[in-house]
Amino acid sequence: MKTKLTLVALLAIAIFYSSCKSKKVVAPAAPEPVAETPAPTPPPAPVVKDTDNDGIPDDKDQCPEEKGTASTNGCPEVVEQVFNYQNIQFEFNSSVLKTSSYEVLDGIAKMMKSKPDTKFQLNGHSSAEGTEQRNMMLSVDRANAVKAYLVNNGIKSSNLVVKGFGESSPLVSNDTEAGRAKNRRVEVKPL
Repeated sequence: MKTKLTLVALLAIAIFYSSCKSKKVVAPAAPEPVAETPAPTPPPAPVVKDTDNDGIPDDKDQCPEEKGTASTNGCPEVVEQVFNYQNIQFEFNSSVLKTSSYEVLDGIAKMMKSKPDTKFQLNGHSSAEGTEQRNMMLSVDRANAVKAYLVNNGIKSSNLVVKGFGESSPLVSNDTEAGRAKNRRVEVKPL
Protein backbone atom coordinates (compact mmCIF):
# COMPACT_ATOMS: atom_id res chain seq x y z
CA MET A 1 0.00 0.00 0.00
CA LYS A 2 2.77 2.25 0.72
CA THR A 3 3.93 1.82 -2.82
CA LYS A 4 0.49 2.53 -4.11
CA LEU A 5 0.31 5.53 -2.05
CA THR A 6 3.70 6.68 -3.19
CA LEU A 7 2.69 6.04 -6.74
CA VAL A 8 -0.47 8.04 -6.32
CA ALA A 9 1.48 10.83 -4.70
CA LEU A 10 4.01 10.85 -7.50
CA LEU A 11 1.28 10.80 -10.06
CA ALA A 12 -0.44 13.68 -8.33
CA ILE A 13 2.79 15.64 -8.24
CA ALA A 14 3.45 14.89 -11.90
CA ILE A 15 -0.03 16.04 -12.85
CA PHE A 16 0.33 19.11 -10.67
CA TYR A 17 3.69 20.08 -12.17
CA SER A 18 2.61 19.36 -15.71
CA SER A 19 -0.39 21.60 -15.31
CA CYS A 20 1.78 24.43 -13.90
CA LYS A 21 4.32 24.25 -16.65
CA SER A 22 4.74 27.58 -18.40
CA LYS A 23 3.32 27.62 -21.79
CA LYS A 24 4.87 29.36 -24.73
CA VAL A 25 3.04 32.46 -25.73
CA VAL A 26 2.66 32.58 -29.45
CA ALA A 27 2.28 36.02 -30.95
CA PRO A 28 -0.72 36.38 -33.18
CA ALA A 29 0.10 36.32 -36.81
CA ALA A 30 0.70 39.76 -38.28
CA PRO A 31 -2.03 40.85 -40.64
CA GLU A 32 -1.03 40.77 -44.23
CA PRO A 33 -0.20 44.25 -45.54
CA VAL A 34 -2.89 45.83 -47.60
CA ALA A 35 -1.59 47.43 -50.77
CA GLU A 36 -2.10 51.19 -50.58
CA THR A 37 -3.77 52.87 -53.47
CA PRO A 38 -1.54 55.64 -54.81
CA ALA A 39 -2.69 59.18 -54.08
CA PRO A 40 -4.14 60.86 -57.12
CA THR A 41 -1.64 63.07 -58.93
CA PRO A 42 -2.53 66.70 -58.33
CA PRO A 43 -3.22 68.70 -61.45
CA PRO A 44 -0.20 70.69 -62.61
CA ALA A 45 0.10 74.16 -61.14
CA PRO A 46 -1.02 76.84 -63.52
CA VAL A 47 1.82 78.49 -65.35
CA VAL A 48 2.35 81.96 -63.87
CA LYS A 49 3.69 84.37 -66.41
CA ASP A 50 5.99 87.13 -65.20
CA THR A 51 7.28 88.90 -68.29
CA ASP A 52 9.54 91.36 -66.47
CA ASN A 53 10.82 88.85 -63.86
CA ASP A 54 9.97 91.09 -60.91
CA GLY A 55 8.16 88.36 -58.95
CA ILE A 56 4.71 89.80 -59.61
CA PRO A 57 2.56 87.75 -61.99
CA ASP A 58 1.46 89.57 -65.12
CA ASP A 59 -2.21 89.22 -64.17
CA LYS A 60 -1.52 91.31 -61.01
CA ASP A 61 1.23 93.51 -62.48
CA GLN A 62 0.09 96.97 -63.57
CA CYS A 63 3.36 97.39 -65.47
CA PRO A 64 4.07 93.84 -66.77
CA GLU A 65 6.93 94.91 -69.02
CA GLU A 66 8.83 96.99 -66.45
CA LYS A 67 10.37 95.64 -63.24
CA GLY A 68 8.61 96.95 -60.19
CA THR A 69 7.76 96.17 -56.60
CA ALA A 70 4.73 94.76 -54.83
CA SER A 71 4.16 98.08 -53.06
CA THR A 72 3.72 99.80 -56.45
CA ASN A 73 1.60 96.98 -57.95
CA GLY A 74 4.44 95.85 -60.18
CA CYS A 75 5.40 99.27 -61.48
CA PRO A 76 8.83 100.82 -60.95
CA GLU A 77 9.19 102.85 -57.79
CA VAL A 78 9.14 106.56 -58.38
CA VAL A 79 12.22 108.06 -56.85
CA GLU A 80 11.40 111.23 -55.00
CA GLN A 81 13.08 113.98 -56.90
CA VAL A 82 14.29 117.17 -55.41
CA PHE A 83 12.02 119.83 -56.82
CA ASN A 84 14.83 122.12 -57.77
CA TYR A 85 13.16 124.14 -60.50
CA GLN A 86 15.90 126.38 -61.69
CA ASN A 87 14.12 127.79 -64.71
CA ILE A 88 11.76 130.08 -62.82
CA GLN A 89 13.15 133.28 -64.28
CA PHE A 90 12.62 136.99 -63.64
CA GLU A 91 13.05 140.24 -65.47
CA PHE A 92 16.21 142.26 -64.85
CA ASN A 93 16.21 144.15 -61.52
CA SER A 94 12.65 143.02 -60.86
CA SER A 95 10.53 140.43 -59.09
CA VAL A 96 8.24 140.18 -62.13
CA LEU A 97 8.08 136.63 -63.43
CA LYS A 98 8.97 135.99 -67.05
CA THR A 99 6.00 134.51 -68.91
CA SER A 100 8.15 131.49 -69.77
CA SER A 101 8.03 130.60 -66.06
CA TYR A 102 4.24 130.19 -65.94
CA GLU A 103 4.26 126.70 -67.42
CA VAL A 104 6.91 125.58 -64.94
CA LEU A 105 4.97 127.09 -62.03
CA ASP A 106 1.77 125.37 -63.18
CA GLY A 107 3.64 122.05 -63.10
CA ILE A 108 4.97 122.83 -59.62
CA ALA A 109 1.46 123.68 -58.40
CA LYS A 110 0.14 120.39 -59.77
CA MET A 111 2.90 118.44 -58.03
CA MET A 112 2.30 120.29 -54.76
CA LYS A 113 -1.42 119.53 -54.89
CA SER A 114 -0.56 115.81 -55.06
CA LYS A 115 1.41 116.25 -51.79
CA PRO A 116 -0.89 118.51 -49.75
CA ASP A 117 0.90 117.87 -46.43
CA THR A 118 4.41 118.62 -47.71
CA LYS A 119 6.02 121.96 -46.97
CA PHE A 120 8.27 123.57 -49.57
CA GLN A 121 11.00 126.17 -49.34
CA LEU A 122 11.12 128.81 -52.06
CA ASN A 123 14.74 129.92 -52.39
CA GLY A 124 15.11 133.27 -54.14
CA HIS A 125 18.34 134.24 -55.91
CA SER A 126 19.66 137.21 -57.85
CA SER A 127 22.51 137.99 -60.20
CA ALA A 128 25.48 140.02 -58.94
CA GLU A 129 24.51 143.41 -60.41
CA GLY A 130 23.69 146.06 -57.85
CA THR A 131 24.39 146.15 -54.12
CA GLU A 132 24.28 143.09 -51.91
CA GLN A 133 21.42 144.63 -49.92
CA ARG A 134 19.37 145.28 -53.08
CA ASN A 135 20.08 141.76 -54.37
CA MET A 136 19.01 140.21 -51.05
CA MET A 137 15.77 142.17 -51.15
CA LEU A 138 15.22 141.17 -54.80
CA SER A 139 15.76 137.48 -53.99
CA VAL A 140 13.15 137.59 -51.20
CA ASP A 141 10.72 139.50 -53.46
CA ARG A 142 11.21 136.89 -56.20
CA ALA A 143 10.51 134.03 -53.80
CA ASN A 144 7.39 135.90 -52.62
CA ALA A 145 6.27 136.37 -56.25
CA VAL A 146 6.48 132.60 -56.76
CA LYS A 147 4.62 132.04 -53.50
CA ALA A 148 1.83 134.41 -54.62
CA TYR A 149 1.56 132.58 -57.96
CA LEU A 150 1.31 129.20 -56.22
CA VAL A 151 -1.20 130.40 -53.62
CA ASN A 152 -3.35 131.82 -56.47
CA ASN A 153 -3.23 128.31 -57.96
CA GLY A 154 -4.62 126.62 -54.83
CA ILE A 155 -1.53 125.90 -52.72
CA LYS A 156 -1.83 126.59 -48.99
CA SER A 157 0.28 129.57 -48.00
CA SER A 158 1.29 127.78 -44.79
CA ASN A 159 3.04 125.08 -46.88
CA LEU A 160 5.39 127.62 -48.49
CA VAL A 161 8.46 129.04 -46.74
CA VAL A 162 10.28 131.95 -48.41
CA LYS A 163 14.04 132.41 -48.14
CA GLY A 164 16.32 134.84 -49.95
CA PHE A 165 19.95 134.16 -50.82
CA GLY A 166 20.74 137.32 -52.77
CA GLU A 167 23.74 136.88 -55.05
CA SER A 168 25.47 134.34 -52.74
CA SER A 169 24.64 131.15 -54.69
CA PRO A 170 25.03 131.70 -58.42
CA LEU A 171 24.38 128.77 -60.74
CA VAL A 172 26.83 130.04 -63.31
CA SER A 173 29.25 132.90 -63.70
CA ASN A 174 27.80 136.42 -63.64
CA ASP A 175 30.27 137.50 -66.35
CA THR A 176 27.72 137.26 -69.19
CA GLU A 177 24.11 138.40 -69.54
CA ALA A 178 23.06 134.78 -70.22
CA GLY A 179 24.74 133.71 -66.96
CA ARG A 180 23.18 136.55 -65.00
CA ALA A 181 19.73 135.67 -66.39
CA LYS A 182 20.14 132.08 -65.11
CA ASN A 183 21.11 133.38 -61.68
CA ARG A 184 17.88 135.44 -61.38
CA ARG A 185 15.78 132.50 -60.19
CA VAL A 186 13.75 130.77 -57.51
CA GLU A 187 14.38 127.15 -56.58
CA VAL A 188 11.67 125.00 -54.97
CA LYS A 189 12.70 122.30 -52.51
CA PRO A 190 10.65 120.11 -50.16
CA LEU A 191 11.30 120.49 -46.46
